[in-house]
Amino acid sequence: MNFASFDLNLLKVLDALFTEGSTVKAGARLGLSQSAVSGALGRLRHALGDPLFIRHGNRLVPTDYAQGLREGLRAELERLEALLAPPRAFDPARAEGRFRIAGSDFFADLLMPGLGALLARRAPGLKAQLVELVPTDYIASLERYEADLALVPATDLPSWLTSATLFSSPFAVIARAGHPRIEGLADEAQMPLDLFCALQHVLFSPEGRLAAMGDAALERVGRTRNVAMTVPVFSGVCRVVSESDLIALVPLQLARRVAAQHGLRLFAPPMPLPAASIIGVWHRRAEANPKAAWMRERIFEVLKPLDGAPLGRPLVGSQ
Repeated sequence: MNFASFDLNLLKVLDALFTEGSTVKAGARLGLSQSAVSGALGRLRHALGDPLFIRHGNRLVPTDYAQGLREGLRAELERLEALLAPPRAFDPARAEGRFRIAGSDFFADLLMPGLGALLARRAPGLKAQLVELVPTDYIASLERYEADLALVPATDLPSWLTSATLFSSPFAVIARAGHPRIEGLADEAQMPLDLFCALQHVLFSPEGRLAAMGDAALERVGRTRNVAMTVPVFSGVCRVVSESDLIALVPLQLARRVAAQHGLRLFAPPMPLPAASIIGVWHRRAEANPKAAWMRERIFEVLKPLDGAPLGRPLVGSQ
């Protein structure tokens, strides 16, 4: 059989013949004439190379070959009907599946605990997966179905992507409590520029770059810093700072969340440093997907209260 030229409408005729055992009754079921059903049966016999039905009194009895098709055909037709049916109202309590979020490990601390608690209460059958964000490849990962949502700093995007602004992320300087060079500084005060430039820094950089936003900000005031190390994850940056005399610039929300855990002190950067605007990005093909839309809304619900406040003032929803 040449499937490329096969008329799939014939399968509905075959299914009706299995159910009714009569070309007249099958026609009535489908809204077709008896001659139209007989013609369809003739085309089926030619395409499949089998008589399919043998007349026995007033009924058409399926051949052994046709009987082997019967159960599988009904299952496939039901599957296609479900596939092509209009979207039903989404019920998170009964939903199943997974939702993949591409983002840095920043979101392991600031998103996943709250999202996990929310899903446990409202959608226990849904699985949220935080997957590695590759800065140079996250757009392609959305196109390849490897991620359902990317959480990234605001940037220009191709037209086939949709985005929503989530929160503003200021920066803080972190240093270990007990660092001998910061003993005289008040918590959350501005770190002196000379001290900031004199101390060694650990830089968050998945790509291993030795410069980032902080270096561009320093350049604007005619200064540089000493980047002694790069680490591809924020958790590693905080660990290095907690166990050495290196300092780092990290998102303020993260610094506040992990300061007590890692024994860190926080200071304001000594130079003007614009806050990063964090956005959620997804493919337009998923715009009307009920499960994806519900998950995006819940993720945004957890993240939007993180909108940044200056050092010295608590963040809404901070812990």
